[in-house]
Amino acid sequence: MEREMTPSEDFVVTDRGGIVENSHRVHAAVVDAKGRLLYALGNPTRMTLARSAAKPAQALAILETEGVAGYGFDDADIALMCASHSSEDRHIARTRAMLSKIKAEEADLRCGGHPSLSEMVNRSWIKQDFIPTAVCSNCSGKHVGMLAGARAIGAGTDGYHLPDHPMQGRVKRTVAELCDLDAGDVEWGTDGCNLPTPAFPLDRLGRIYAKLASAADGSDAGEGQSTRCAALAHIFRAMARHPEMVAGEGRYCTMLMRAFDGALVGKLGADASYAIGVRASDATRQLGTDGALGISVKIEDGNLEMLYAVVTELLERLGIGSPDVRSQLASFHHPQRVNTMGVTTGGVSFPFKLRGSKSNVDDPRLAAVAR
Repeated sequence: MEREMTPSEDFVVTDRGGIVENSHRVHAAVVDAKGRLLYALGNPTRMTLARSAAKPAQALAILETEGVAGYGFDDADIALMCASHSSEDRHIARTRAMLSKIKAEEADLRCGGHPSLSEMVNRSWIKQDFIPTAVCSNCSGKHVGMLAGARAIGAGTDGYHLPDHPMQGRVKRTVAELCDLDAGDVEWGTDGCNLPTPAFPLDRLGRIYAKLASAADGSDAGEGQSTRCAALAHIFRAMARHPEMVAGEGRYCTMLMRAFDGALVGKLGADASYAIGVRASDATRQLGTDGALGISVKIEDGNLEMLYAVVTELLERLGIGSPDVRSQLASFHHPQRVNTMGVTTGGVSFPFKLRGSKSNVDDPRLAAVAR
């Protein structure tokens, strides 16, 4: 029997012949650079494992480590530290080059090889009977960065990935500070790549990315910046200038940042978390803030296809980017539901309604978005 959805439900829905097949619960938060909640879906304070969406914060801890600058990491290296890359040849080559810069070996990495996140790369590997090793890990750049940080602080690289290693202690402090939380309010698990991964309220993930974008705005304005803001701006710039390093050909993160050409950065986290930092613009001012925005999203059941669709839908509803820019993401926004004969069998719809926060519910600029 068809299950009808009411417009207020916080779901993205797939249908087959007009019959609801699956509904995927959405949680989202839209915040300004001060952390003020502007819009929400589902539970904007849901305790959420950020997974790889936390990589820019982890990269900040690396860049702030005394002595790391001496290794000569360039913007593309920093982008790879923030990456969940596709294990393309360029990603593997840059990982090896980064290892060379810190005089380390692949054997020092504590991540493992795995199938590529790219179907095209996987097909190539199968034809070659290639077995991926640690440098092929989608998180290899982050691991090289952690090795560099551990070496720079003189803590030794053995066990650099373990929660009690001094380098991970620095990461934990940095993440909590970016979230504006006490360290004890951030929980930690172990990620797929074998490094600690944080969990915190979903809106705090948006706050991190709003700070990234705000730092980039300050850098371009030529304002005096703190060392931390300068490092955040550097991370934003590295990701925006090298989106091919952050993901890979045909991947959402790369296509998103290419389309927006420096106006935002976006990063996937495994099991369907996502975060975007949007620089200040006329669009953000229409949303009630004079500065940057952070957008964080979690799909409850971990469906990545639905995640990309929802993120793109939110950009449209918030008026971020022109229609021409967003059209470059059309295949993600409205993924085709076709069978083995190419016949369209259904579609994807977004019955949810953005809720304005209590503090801005009467603002006419914001009310126009909550539809």
